[in-house]
Amino acid sequence: MIRRIVILGSTGSIGTQALDVAARNRELFKIVGVSSTGADIPMLVKQVLDFAVEAVAVSRATTAQELQLALYAEAKARGYGIGAFKLPAIFAGPGAAAELAQWPCEVVLNGIAGAAGLEPTLAALGAGRILALANKESLIIGGALVKDLAAPGQIVPVDSEHSAIAQALRGGARDEVRRLVLTASGGPFRGRTRAELLEVTPAQALAHPTWTMGPLVTINSATLMNKGLELIEAHLLFDLPLAAIEVVVHPQSVVHSMVEFIDGSTLAQASPPDMRLPIALGMSWPDRIAGAGPSCDWSNPTTWEFFPLDEEAFPAIGLARLAGTQGGTAPAVFNGADEACVAAFLAGEIGFLEIVDYVNQVLDEHLSGKFAAAGGSWVPGNEVSLESVIAADSWARARAREIAGEGRR
Repeated sequence: MIRRIVILGSTGSIGTQALDVAARNRELFKIVGVSSTGADIPMLVKQVLDFAVEAVAVSRATTAQELQLALYAEAKARGYGIGAFKLPAIFAGPGAAAELAQWPCEVVLNGIAGAAGLEPTLAALGAGRILALANKESLIIGGALVKDLAAPGQIVPVDSEHSAIAQALRGGARDEVRRLVLTASGGPFRGRTRAELLEVTPAQALAHPTWTMGPLVTINSATLMNKGLELIEAHLLFDLPLAAIEVVVHPQSVVHSMVEFIDGSTLAQASPPDMRLPIALGMSWPDRIAGAGPSCDWSNPTTWEFFPLDEEAFPAIGLARLAGTQGGTAPAVFNGADEACVAAFLAGEIGFLEIVDYVNQVLDEHLSGKFAAAGGSWVPGNEVSLESVIAADSWARARAREIAGEGRR
């Protein structure tokens, strides 16, 4: 049976690679919906027409008319006769992606970046869709909200690390698992001391040695904040305590993560660093797609290295453990403050080390009850609601921007 797929964030890195997988497997997948911010209308129009989608969503309401006109113009340029082009349903505005997530389909691939993916994640789960989750932030900040809504097996991880763990877990029963081991490339600054990171520029931080990603994820990979988020994600996805999840540095990014079992055996998933493999698995789970990505070349000598994490130079992992252990609104504050600080760093307003330092300060204020009157009070996991998560996220971003401004004075 052909699976009907909706791709949220179709013009981003995950979305474009998912469309590449679909284009090479049209007998397996039918793309019925795509969404983007509307920042790249020409690319979005091309996707709509190339895949003959039924519905499209843009989060910027002001681009809806531009999209409609561009669709007609491109259809005419492709030789459609008058009246022969059927305009897809168009959703526009902040809630557009959540509306599209409920479109009739089997799988919703959420490739939206950041906290903006939460409401589409909830909408897809509420509509009973399989959620191929590349937007880790929605699970992290939603926590119990997302988990309580999801049926067993309804969320399929797309992050390469969590896809690797899901694959390795096929090799044993859950009660046989001792710990999970997340691998981190170490980013462009692996091996540097904290002092050596003081003068890092945005251009240097955006030069990831292995992966091609959007700016938010790339900067988070440079600070290892992304690995901290993935630590919380693994805890929530696989129902293991944070103490049973470790992080090791693996510069080659070939072993994507590992599962260690109680008898001492470790199963690792290995493949060249190419996101099309976990994306294809997310769209087709539990089935594999032939030729989804390249395989390892065993005919040439190769070396895989593993190093312990330097938590003094990269304290984001420890901070993530704190946020994940506290739960409730703490992960939303952790993530929201980080997104604001990354934006400030890219704008040249704060230094590289200040990203994690300021996130630490915002999280501490949240958990200690400071600024509670401004919406910064911590809500525990059993009381968390969509409203409390949104309020915590908003407060964290505003407070992070305030701290960044204070630092410039």
